[in-house]
Amino acid sequence: MRLEGKTALVTGASRGIGRAVALRLAAEGANVVVNYNQRAEAAEDVAREVREAGVEALVVQADVAQATAVEQLVTATLDAFKGIDVLVNNAGITRDMLIMRMAEDDWDTVITTNLKSAFLVTRAALRPMLRQRAGRIVNITSISGVMGNAGQANYSASKAGMIGLTRSTAREVASRNITCNAVAAGVIDTDIWQGVSEAAIAALMQMVPAGRKGTPEDVAEAVAFLAGDGAAYITGQVLNVDGGLVMA
Repeated sequence: MRLEGKTALVTGASRGIGRAVALRLAAEGANVVVNYNQRAEAAEDVAREVREAGVEALVVQADVAQATAVEQLVTATLDAFKGIDVLVNNAGITRDMLIMRMAEDDWDTVITTNLKSAFLVTRAALRPMLRQRAGRIVNITSISGVMGNAGQANYSASKAGMIGLTRSTAREVASRNITCNAVAAGVIDTDIWQGVSEAAIAALMQMVPAGRKGTPEDVAEAVAFLAGDGAAYITGQVLNVDGGLVMA
């Protein structure tokens, strides 16, 4: 139980990678704050499963791209658990289109939802972490932010931005026993890929040495490691969970 007695805040935790991360951290003994924006019933289901692991769960609705909502989310977390030991910035969306046809609103919405949210939640969560002089931040980015992907200029830019945010944050807070790392997810079997054509996925899969899609649980295992004491001397790093797609 690497995280027994600790509190983890997971954004976008009602489905996919966020759900798997919340359950994995609960299995490690952490109390979990399940953040969601629109899927209340799914978030409550995640919280129920968290509690079945023998720990506490708090469900908080918040659009983490809005500063006021983020402050309310962190306040609710501190009121319930008195601290934040682990933050996982997972909330994200896609609005794919070739850049010549991409609407400005689709660019702005993806950048705000994926990147600005990570900044806002990190900024708010760092206050209690700095007082504690301890903390773990894990940002869920993507191999699209590492290598780029046609039709995903907005998404790739947001995820590349998260890598820069990760490294800058790591440098700022390392002296306070706070680490900040990123997990770059590859082709993971979640509904975020539903808008991508089968032909595009098949072409991408030909580049994956492991020969299969990853699972949300594959990503959650990496997050659990980075959230634990065993990763205390690892910060500012990007761990690719991608079946070997990106080797650099």
